[in-house]
Amino acid sequence: MPAPPALPLDAEGILALAARSMFHLFSSISQGMFLVDSSGRIVWVNEGYRRFLPALGFSSIDEFMGHMVEDVIPNTQMRRVLETGEPILVDLLTNKAGTFVVSRIPLRAESDGPEGGAGDVIGAIGIVLFDQPETTLQPLISKFALLQRDLDDARRELASQRNNPLYQHAPDGQRRSKYTFASFIGSSPAAVEVKRHARRAAQSTSPVLLLGETGTGKELLAHAIHASSARAKGMFVSVNIAAVPDTLLEAEFFGFAPGAFTGADRRGREGKFKLADGGSLFLDEIGDMPLGLQAKLLRALQEGEIEPLGSNKLVPFDARVIAATSRDLPELVRRGLFREDLYYRLNVLPLRVPPLRERRSDIPALVEALGEDMALRSGEAPPELTPDALALLAGQHWRGNIRELRNVLEQVTMRSDSQRIDAVQLERILREAGLEQIELPDLSHANGDEEAALLRPLAQQVAELERKAIAAAMASTGGNKLATSRLLGISRATLYERMTTPR
Repeated sequence: MPAPPALPLDAEGILALAARSMFHLFSSISQGMFLVDSSGRIVWVNEGYRRFLPALGFSSIDEFMGHMVEDVIPNTQMRRVLETGEPILVDLLTNKAGTFVVSRIPLRAESDGPEGGAGDVIGAIGIVLFDQPETTLQPLISKFALLQRDLDDARRELASQRNNPLYQHAPDGQRRSKYTFASFIGSSPAAVEVKRHARRAAQSTSPVLLLGETGTGKELLAHAIHASSARAKGMFVSVNIAAVPDTLLEAEFFGFAPGAFTGADRRGREGKFKLADGGSLFLDEIGDMPLGLQAKLLRALQEGEIEPLGSNKLVPFDARVIAATSRDLPELVRRGLFREDLYYRLNVLPLRVPPLRERRSDIPALVEALGEDMALRSGEAPPELTPDALALLAGQHWRGNIRELRNVLEQVTMRSDSQRIDAVQLERILREAGLEQIELPDLSHANGDEEAALLRPLAQQVAELERKAIAAAMASTGGNKLATSRLLGISRATLYERMTTPR
C-alpha cells in the first residue's frame, strides 16, 4: 500500500498547506465566497455565490466580475477591511438579496523582512457563512432576543426608577416626600373636595388629622401636604405606629441617651421627632398608640420639646405633625382607649379621605394609573379593561379601597393570557378573591320611568343634560370657570351664557 502523504517539514510549507486547506474548506461549506483586490475590485467568485447574483441584478459571473465591491453589493463593509486591515469575523449583512451572516478577512502579502510575517493588505475574502439566518440560526437568534428583552426590561426599570417618585431619593440620603397632589388620582367631587382642603391645610402649621379607611391614600396625602408646605425642603419622617412594638415606641419617637438601656448604642440615637426638626412628622395609625405613650406625645406637642430615653435634658424640636388613622377616634375616646386631650390636640385640621365606593367615577382613571405603574415595574404592557369590566369594578364595595383595587388588577393581569380583560375574567378573579356577593352593573336602562322621562320635549332634555354636565365639570375643576369651559370644549362666554340663562 502506498504511504499516506506526509506534512511538509518546513514551516513555510505547513502554512501554505493550512492556507489552501482553509480556503477550500470555506469555499465548499460556505454559501458563497468572493475575492477583491487591494482597490476593492472583485477578481474571483466561487460557484456557490452564483445564486445571489440575480437578486443583485446580474445574470452571470462575468457581468459581476471587475466591479467595485460597494457598487454591486449594497451595505458591504469590505472597503473598511481593506483600509484598516482588520477582519470582521461575524456580521449581519442585509441588502436586496436577503439577510446573511458574513465574514470578511483581509489578505496580506508575504513580508520581505528577515522575521517573515504578514505584509501589506493586497485584497480581502468575503464569505457568506449562512443565508436565511432567521431559520438556520434560530436557537442563537432566540437567545440573543431573550438577552435583548432582558436588557430592555432593565432599561425600562431604570427609567421607572428615575421618573417614578416612589423611587426618588435625596442625594444626601435624607427622607423626602415622594408624592404631590397630582399623585392623588381622581376628578370626582369627593376627590376634588379632599384635595382642596388638603391644599389649604398645607399652608398652615397646625397639626393635620387624616381620617379614612385603609387603602384610601392617607399617606399619599400626607406626603403631598408636606411637599406643598413651607417645610417642603425639610425632612418628611414617617412612623407606622402599628408596626413598631410598644416597648420600642418611646425610643423610636424621642431617641435615647448613650447606654440608656441594655443593648443600647453607646453613642445614643436621635428619635423621629428630632429627625423631623424643620420638616414634617407623619404618625400613621395613631389610633394604635398605647395609652402610656399618649401622655408623652401630648406633652411633646404642647411644649415643643422632648426628653430622650435615659436623659435628663429637654431637647427642643420644630416639626409639623400629620397624623392618620383608619380607626374611629371619637369612639376610642368614649371607650377610654385614646386620650381626649390628645385627640383635640391632633384634631385641629381634620381631613376625611373618602373611600373608593364614594368616588366610583374615579375608577377608570385609577385603573389606568395603576396599570401604568404595574407596567413600569414588570416591563409588560398595561392591562386594557373593557367597558363592562370597568362597570363591574365600579359596582364593588372595595373594603380595601385602592390597595384592594390594585391587588385585583395585579391578579387578573398575571392570570390572564390576554392583555385585554373582560368582565367574565374579572368576575372569576373577584370570586376567587373571596367576594361571595359580586355586585354586577345594572344594565337595565329601559324601565318605565326612564321611558317616560324620554317622552318630553327634546329642548328640555338637552337643557337638563347641559346643566348636569356643567355642574359635574364645575365640581371637577373646583369652580374654576376657565378650566370648566376648556373641559367642556366651549368658550368661557358660552359657559357664562349657559349658567345664567334659564333653560
